[in-house]
Order: sequence, then structure tokens, then C-alpha cells
Amino acid sequence: MKITTDTDGCVASGQCVLLAPGTFDQDEDTGTVVLLSEEPAAGEEEAVRQSELTCPAAAIRLSGA
Repeated sequence: MKITTDTDGCVASGQCVLLAPGTFDQDEDTGTVVLLSEEPAAGEEEAVRQSELTCPAAAIRLSGA
């Protein structure tokens, strides 16, 4: 699965970081999503799927899932 994020659309809720901290982080200044890897960290595939579904701004997109 490949992950893409829309930092312009991100509302900095941080749900993705709470669910999949090995895949997502937040920018220290803006709080917006920082993608650590275009593919999920080991063992975080389901958490990444939940991050996509939970994101209030729909700023996370998965392809090839």
C-alpha cells in the first residue's frame, strides 16, 4: 500500500499520529501531518487504514491497499 498526505488540507488533529506513530508525525510549527514513509511501518498496516478513515480532513489517502 502507498500512502499520500495532503498537508494543505490537514487540520492538525493528530489522530494519525496517535494511531500509527511509526508512519506519521506532526510538524512542530504547524501541527500538520508529516509522512515518515510512503509505506506503512512494520505492523502498522491496519492502523494506517484506520488513520485514513479517522482523519477529519480526509488528508490521508491509500492506494494499492
